[in-house]
Amino acid sequence: MDSNEATTSESVSKKKGKTKKVKRKVKHDEAPVQEMEQAEGEETEKKSESGPCFPPTFSVSEIKNKQRRHSMFLKLKEEKRKQKLELKKKKKKERKALGDKAPPKEVPKTIENQRIYDETTVNPEDEEVAFDEGTDEFSAYFNRLTNPKVLITTSDRPRGRTVRFCEQLATVIPHAHVYYRRGLALKRVIPQCVSRGFTYLMVINEDRKVPNGLVLCHLPDGPTAHFKVSNVRLRKEMKRRGKDPTEHVPEVILNNFTTRLGHSIGRMFAALFPHDPQFVGRQVATFHNQRDFIFFRFHRYIFKNEKKVGIQELGPRFTLKLRSLQKGTFDSKFGEYEWVHKVRSKSKISFVRNVGCLNVLLFVSNLSVSHT
Repeated sequence: MDSNEATTSESVSKKKGKTKKVKRKVKHDEAPVQEMEQAEGEETEKKSESGPCFPPTFSVSEIKNKQRRHSMFLKLKEEKRKQKLELKKKKKKERKALGDKAPPKEVPKTIENQRIYDETTVNPEDEEVAFDEGTDEFSAYFNRLTNPKVLITTSDRPRGRTVRFCEQLATVIPHAHVYYRRGLALKRVIPQCVSRGFTYLMVINEDRKVPNGLVLCHLPDGPTAHFKVSNVRLRKEMKRRGKDPTEHVPEVILNNFTTRLGHSIGRMFAALFPHDPQFVGRQVATFHNQRDFIFFRFHRYIFKNEKKVGIQELGPRFTLKLRSLQKGTFDSKFGEYEWVHKVRSKSKISFVRNVGCLNVLLFVSNLSVSHT
């Protein structure tokens, strides 16, 4: 028993000695391992700072897992955003260092400046345009012979939203009066408006309790414009709106009404408001034409100092799209149209294609029957 215990104790001591030697060896090799780990940690930190690195031929669409594909797409998007931001900062530093010698800024590509030039764009100082302005239907207003007076009405049986929209329009346009239509035809309404001295008839149409159309008729000789109305926001639906507008006459801003058609539409909107705005009220009505959509906004401004101006939207806001421009007053049957918006319907094209395919099939079947 004693001999066995001695042998076991010797073997254990030998093993301990071996382990001690191994531990000592590990201690000698710890320094380079730690240096390698630190170097790897620095590399990973650099990678995390710069963002995930993707191979040049990497495509997110190749990943079949939907969740992983979405996460990789977000990472790729974030990396592109960071690269763009770094490039922007770099360019800014270079421009600051160069000072006056810096190259001019690049003009960004937008839908507006990439559009094909419209040949109907006119110069306001052109003699022909000046002659047309002196002889058109709005010449009496611009020569200060008439003052605007607007009648606002609706389609038959208007709903609450349309009524509120009309009432808020009447607060924007001075000398505007809201009357309920009571089932009268527009051909009967127009002579009554002319006899009572109104210069405009504005009709708000609705569909499914939402305003969707506007007919603007200049009296007594026209023209008549029909607009599609969309994105109507009343005052209660707007965030951070100001107090209700005052009775002061607002200023009018007309933007991008540069074509021949736009010129006449701009004059039509300008004739809604009196000539001399009351600058005390600090109110502005804006008609902004962009990509053939007319955006209406109503603001109040305040001068904070010599350089800064604060703007507060009062509402309502809406978007107009011209559908047709008719000569004379409203006449749906025998009216002469100056301009009509043409829509190419997809249903007609598909119908024509289907008819063509049927004709080809019938021709082939007749050929096969004749050969047999």
